[in-house]
Amino acid sequence: MTPEQGARAHHWLRVHPMALDALIAVAVFVVVIVASVTMASSGGTPGFGKRELPAHSVVLTLLASAALGARRLAPMKVLVVVSALSVLELVLGTQSHPPSERHASLAMTVVIAVFTVAMRTDRHTTFRVALVTVAGFIPATMLLGAQPWYVSENLGIVAWLGLAATLGEAVRHRRAAVDAIRERAERAERTREEEARRRVAEERLRIARELHDVVAHHIALVNVQAGVAAHVMDTRPDQAKEALGHIRQASRRALGELQTTVGLLRQQDEPIAPTEPARGLAVLDELVEGFTKAGMAVSVHAPAADGPLPSAVDLAAYRVVQEALTNVHKHAGAESSARVRIVRRGVAVDPLLDITVEDDGPRHDRVAAAPAAGLGGMGSGHGLTGMRERAAALHGTCETGPRDDGGFRVRVTLPLRPPGAPDTEDDVVRSGPESWKVGWCG
Repeated sequence: MTPEQGARAHHWLRVHPMALDALIAVAVFVVVIVASVTMASSGGTPGFGKRELPAHSVVLTLLASAALGARRLAPMKVLVVVSALSVLELVLGTQSHPPSERHASLAMTVVIAVFTVAMRTDRHTTFRVALVTVAGFIPATMLLGAQPWYVSENLGIVAWLGLAATLGEAVRHRRAAVDAIRERAERAERTREEEARRRVAEERLRIARELHDVVAHHIALVNVQAGVAAHVMDTRPDQAKEALGHIRQASRRALGELQTTVGLLRQQDEPIAPTEPARGLAVLDELVEGFTKAGMAVSVHAPAADGPLPSAVDLAAYRVVQEALTNVHKHAGAESSARVRIVRRGVAVDPLLDITVEDDGPRHDRVAAAPAAGLGGMGSGHGLTGMRERAAALHGTCETGPRDDGGFRVRVTLPLRPPGAPDTEDDVVRSGPESWKVGWCG
């Protein structure tokens, strides 16, 4: 038989365990019959066929072997049956054989039954069953089997029963360990799949948020400048030309940021993505300049923008200011003014970055727009949702709502140190009126 054929046969027997038990029963029947007619003791002539084979031995061996075919279905019952048949064979053997030719060959079926019980039950059950079997079967073997009672054949049965119980216990432990490993592997596979789906969902949200921030800001500016150009095209061509220049500049910036964002999605075998760094507070002046060119007055008070910031916090702060100013321009109008304040506060062990954007737009218009917006009255609500998601991702907070004296306020607080980061002496946070830099753009 070739190795491939052996592997297929082994697989087939694992799939059909009852067929394997039938083969074991046939093999046990043949071995017991051969052992029953073979003399190995010094009481007679040694050799095969030197011992008489009575009819009752054949019948009892056939019944005990057939019972082993059901050992997986009812191991305890099979053990009781084969033990009773073996004792009966010993009793009848005292009538058919002289003391020197008696044998306990049918004890092989008891050994296999004990092995099955140990393999399919727990340790305590195995111990009790093995103890009861030895206590009941061994005395019967010594009294009714080969004589004198202390011959090696009788004493060997004790060892065989102990070995069967031990092997069955070992097989059960191994199968339990394999099943546990397989279960852990399947659980780990499910966990990996769930983690992959979660990461994909988070990445989709992040990409959607980035694209919304880029497109909403620049398209809003393009829309305003296009309206200005259409309004003054006939009466003031020079101003219309300036507005078209602003449209071109805003669209160029939008395309650049879109190229950077989409480039991050490229595969390794595709062209290298643009290496332009992500936008942050370092280009806050350019952001504010775009709004001032659209006619909106923006005051900036951002001492925290001059110092180094964690890259994630820097990008989040920039996007918050961008979205907040876009919403002011969209809902409060270009004639409104906005105030941007970015400062550090907190203590050395818990530094925070505080971003506040306020406007003085008509309060009743903003409040009336709130029900339609769903989130603070700003557009479709995606902008404020993006702010909250960015703040939550960095373990920060986001507060939005109308001001008591009119207008609207957006306030986002971001921790400058991730949770659990070690304290350092360089984390001293300095904030105060003496460090403020106030300027008006436009």
